[in-house]
Amino acid sequence: MPRYRDLFRTPEFTPLFLGTAAHTAAQTVTGLGLATLVFRATGSPFLSALAMFGPALAQLLGATTLLSAADRLPPRTALTVITLVFAGGTALQALPGLPVGAVFALLLVLGVVASLGGGVRYGLLNEILPRDDHLLGRSVLNMAAGFFQIVGFATGGLLVSLLSAHGAVLAGAGCYLLAALCTRFGLGDRPPRATGRVSPGETWRTNARLWSSRPRRRVYLALWVPNGLVVGCESLFVPYAPGHAGLLFACAAFGMLAGDAAVGRFLPARWRRPLAAPLQALLAAPYLLFALGPGLPLAVTAVTVSAAGYSASLLYQERLTALVPKELAGHAFGLHASGMLALQGLSAALAGAVAQLTSPATAITVLAAASLAVTLALVLTEEPSNGPRRSLRTARRRTA
Repeated sequence: MPRYRDLFRTPEFTPLFLGTAAHTAAQTVTGLGLATLVFRATGSPFLSALAMFGPALAQLLGATTLLSAADRLPPRTALTVITLVFAGGTALQALPGLPVGAVFALLLVLGVVASLGGGVRYGLLNEILPRDDHLLGRSVLNMAAGFFQIVGFATGGLLVSLLSAHGAVLAGAGCYLLAALCTRFGLGDRPPRATGRVSPGETWRTNARLWSSRPRRRVYLALWVPNGLVVGCESLFVPYAPGHAGLLFACAAFGMLAGDAAVGRFLPARWRRPLAAPLQALLAAPYLLFALGPGLPLAVTAVTVSAAGYSASLLYQERLTALVPKELAGHAFGLHASGMLALQGLSAALAGAVAQLTSPATAITVLAAASLAVTLALVLTEEPSNGPRRSLRTARRRTA
């Protein structure tokens, strides 16, 4: 079994880890600051949720136009430029007096740019690590995301309380700049993984090829929909508990970190397939308690336990890795990241709309129930374990 120290002895893994960690911290600090700014300016749960997770909606546009570049650009250059764009755009959002409409316009632009980043980053991870180390490598990056979300939300909460929401957003811009420096001076100058012209047409053709396989479609749906609906629940932390949203986000990040550590390091291979769906059900079930309008202690417990279920994504990502050719790894994981974030944005918008008509607690309960229903439907329609392999061979013959 691979060990953590082996990963960090692998050339380029450490700078990729550090750059990803700084990027995550930037996202959390900025998201909390912007959600607070918008909620204070408008009093709207819908717009507050959209400020934090709405940029993910723009990933739909990027996923249909830009993803062919994920395997056709030098990874170091692409990641550095993407992160610098985020640093500049976030610094603009920190300007005092910026209209809410301008904040959302910048979020749209950054969301489109972000659609390329996930594909480049995780396609590069496939090059840096041997396939046998991929699950552990992804778990370490997810654990870093969990840890730095805790740090980011805690820091963001302090900045909002002690300084201002504008200060939190500006701190996020600084974290993006740090991520760009880690990428530029830590990664090697690798060539693109694939050749050919970058175009929306090529993006559409490759998306269609990836979507044409039934096993891949099921994995994508499992990665996108149940998790996205639960993120919609999380998008309502600010209106549900305005004074303690940072604590709820930090506890969610802690639960995710613990789940990823357990699954990535200790779960035997024979248990990975059967435990994927139960872990995803765990992700949604605790949020049903919000039907009771729980106080802060019970809400914190439910959020922490729930977030351990995010580790199911590691297991589905492992399946996706086995189902795509190496030269399409960046595009395939870019489609995963863009679809996942787009569903998160849609779910945040849906959650905000339901909360606007009812209450944040009711909206959280409704989305959690929907997530459980989707997980159950995927389980009931799942093929036998030998089915996907037959389907994959058929798909390969069709695309040969």
